[in-house]
Amino acid sequence: MPYKARSSVLAAVALSALALSACGGGSDSASDSGMNLVSEGTLTVCSDIPYAPFEFEGEDGEYTGFDMDLVKEIATGMDLELAIQDAGFDGLQSGTVLAAGQCDLVASAMTITEDRKKNLTFSDPYYDSLQSILVPEGSDITSIEDLAGKNLGVQQGTTGEAYARDNAPEAEISSFPSDAELFPALQAGRVDAVLQDLPVNLGHTQDGAFTIAQKFETDESYGFAMAKNASDELVSAVNEQLAELRDNGKYQEIYDKYFTE
Repeated sequence: MPYKARSSVLAAVALSALALSACGGGSDSASDSGMNLVSEGTLTVCSDIPYAPFEFEGEDGEYTGFDMDLVKEIATGMDLELAIQDAGFDGLQSGTVLAAGQCDLVASAMTITEDRKKNLTFSDPYYDSLQSILVPEGSDITSIEDLAGKNLGVQQGTTGEAYARDNAPEAEISSFPSDAELFPALQAGRVDAVLQDLPVNLGHTQDGAFTIAQKFETDESYGFAMAKNASDELVSAVNEQLAELRDNGKYQEIYDKYFTE
């Protein structure tokens, strides 16, 4: 769904609705509750797609995945419609997409970091992640130490890229915009290995041609990102829905659907 800018006409309509609500006792809308949504009555979510199993396009053409299923439940719990927009990860993690008012929330397997907190407001953590190295079956790369002199593929702007530059300084590191370009580079032999989030790499091992060489504990947790100046009402509502999903068992149901290792 395309981004709908708030025009002066819409602002006037919103003010009129507020006045009517105050006088006539009508129910509060999402925007009236102080969440300052991009589009009234809709939770607009940006994500870098595909990044299976967190976000990808299903056979029916609808966006699905762990993140997508969670935000569908969150929007429903907030009594809002849901709109998904595909956007590049670099613009998401830097905060520029949110600052431009393109969306209310980023759901894109984004690790919470102190650096990102300078430009973003994060929800409570919703997923703990590991990093990993993916290689062709039969590769002589069995650990990060074996990457010296090898071409290592990473996704630009990610914590995986930062981890690779810090821990594999003798590797030749090639950055790609997304997994949609990264994994094909490994398939074509243009890189010798890929370092990125474990669940994503695991999805590329299913045909047996590729395998996980090593996993890394990094104490990383994902959060849903909002603009630095996001309203307290929006942040609180998202966190309340996350807590409710954990309490009612829906979070575990969605988790089990995508993570079966």
